[in-house]
Amino acid sequence: MRELTEKDVLLRVPSEDKYDAIRRVGQKLVDNGYVEAGYIDGMIAREDSMTTYIGNGVAIPHGMPESVPFIRESGIVIAQYPQGVDFGDGKVARLVIGIAGRGEEHVEVLGKIATVCMEEDNVDAMANAADAKQILDIIRREGL
Repeated sequence: MRELTEKDVLLRVPSEDKYDAIRRVGQKLVDNGYVEAGYIDGMIAREDSMTTYIGNGVAIPHGMPESVPFIRESGIVIAQYPQGVDFGDGKVARLVIGIAGRGEEHVEVLGKIATVCMEEDNVDAMANAADAKQILDIIRREGL
């Protein structure tokens, strides 16, 4: 997986419907060359089958197993939503982190993101970051 850069981060995105947020991070994965457009449908299907909200103000949309052929290379994109995105049942994500992982990298990436986001201080710092560098610094501390 290549190193995260500022082009993988979207700052101060206005609040929107959860499906629009998923499409936004999915399109960013496409734009950055990680996946082909068909992967976005898998991300929507994943959300329909079970929420990708993991708690602590974070959602991690990703594709279904059948979406794997659309992955060109493993990658992560992060969208910061200061006003949050409603994922239902009172679950509001201030960070929507789109991921695409090939093989074992998928589980590894999910685990590392979950570790970063278990710390409320990390989530607060990323959700309130003034620039992409602040977000990247937190992510990189955890080895992503």
